[in-house]
Amino acid sequence: MELVKAQNDYESVANELMQIIPAIYAVAIAEENNEIVYSTDNWDISYDVEHVCKRWNSMGAHFIMVSGVKYTILECVIDSLVATSMIGEGHIIACKDEERKIITYLEPNGDRKAAIVEVSRILSKMSSKKPYMNDSYINPILKSEIEELLEWIKNPYGFSSFIEFYLQQNNTRIISEVSKNLY
Repeated sequence: MELVKAQNDYESVANELMQIIPAIYAVAIAEENNEIVYSTDNWDISYDVEHVCKRWNSMGAHFIMVSGVKYTILECVIDSLVATSMIGEGHIIACKDEERKIITYLEPNGDRKAAIVEVSRILSKMSSKKPYMNDSYINPILKSEIEELLEWIKNPYGFSSFIEFYLQQNNTRIISEVSKNLY
C-alpha cells in the first residue's frame, strides 16, 4: 500500500511539473542507489540513470548520454544539472537532494532556466528535511525593515527622494559617500 501511495505522489509531482512547464515532456524520479522509483510512461532511462548520476557526481564531465543522445553539460553543480543536445534534440534538467533526484527531459524550445527553477522548487516540496530556518526565528522588526527597504528600492522615486533629502539637508558627507559607491 505504501508503494502505491508513493507512486501516486510521484505521478502527481510529474504532472504538476509538466503543467507548470509544458515543455517538460518526461520525468523520472530516482532515490537510493539511483534506483528509478517513478518514470512517466513516455521515458525509460533505467539504463542511463547510473551513467548520468556518475557523471553528475564527478562535476567534471563534459557530456552525458541519455537514450542514445549526447547532451553537452552546461551546468553541473552539487544540486543541479543542465545539459543540452547540440543537434537540437532537447535538454536534460535535473535536481537532487539527499533523498532523491528528479531528472526531466525538456523539449528543444523549452526554457531551461524556468525548468530548473520549477524542478528545484518541486524537489524541495517533496523533501522530508526541515528548512534550516523557519519564520519563527526571524526577528519581526528586522523583517519589517527589510521589506520597507525592498519597497523603497522598487519605488522609482525612492533613491532620488533619498538624494533630494540629503541635498536639502546639505549633508555633504552622505552625498559624497553615495557618489563614491556609484562607481
